[in-house]
Amino acid sequence: MRARVLVRPKAGILDPQGQAVERALPALGFDGVRNVHVGRMIELDVDDPERLPEMCERLLTNPLIEDWEIEDVVPPPPPPPTGGGGGGGRWG
Repeated sequence: MRARVLVRPKAGILDPQGQAVERALPALGFDGVRNVHVGRMIELDVDDPERLPEMCERLLTNPLIEDWEIEDVVPPPPPPPTGGGGGGGRWG
């Protein structure tokens, strides 16, 4: 199964990247933006999605300074087609 883990700084934890983005947006003409937080997304295929919380606590995040959230677990995308054929394109 394909899972996405969203990781962000905990409330009250200094977020220098978020602060830099928040300061830069008005300079680029994007006004009215507040409370910017920069995090990360981890996407992985797992056989047992029930173990995702343990993975987050033990390795994928730093539970002292980060909060995490598991997005809906979805089936992985199908593999790309193989073989030739008149698929068009430059070499088709």
